[in-house]
Amino acid sequence: MATVDLPEITQTLLAAKQSFGLTFAELGAKLGRDEVWIAAVIYRQASASPEEAGQLLAALGLDAGLAPELTTCPLKGLGPVVPTDPLIYRLYEIMQVYGMPIKDVVHEKFGDGIMSAIDFTLHVEKEADPKGDRVKIIMNGKFLPYKKW
Repeated sequence: MATVDLPEITQTLLAAKQSFGLTFAELGAKLGRDEVWIAAVIYRQASASPEEAGQLLAALGLDAGLAPELTTCPLKGLGPVVPTDPLIYRLYEIMQVYGMPIKDVVHEKFGDGIMSAIDFTLHVEKEADPKGDRVKIIMNGKFLPYKKW
């Protein structure tokens, strides 16, 4: 991700994670959280409670004084540019190709509304396949109907 300007705290956390040889799943187990949520905190796309920040910093052997950087509300999103990282771009491309069909299917099943990205979970699974392992991404968000007034 050399083209992405990562916050200094993210660089510090990732370097510590690498130096300890930890995975996001291992960090998640230490905090009782999902690996994707842990990665979101590290990449400053989610905020941790003071206790969670302390646990994460302790697991990474970092100064507890960094906790406020993990508990503040982050600026979320990739920004206005089309992503260039191949994996992130493919997810973007999937939404370009299947976004409208998914939207129509959701509306047929639920009505006029959206899927929450706040009341939401996301899991990444590895599915073994003799023709090549598969990536399985499970998004689960609460349906929020549009309000009428």
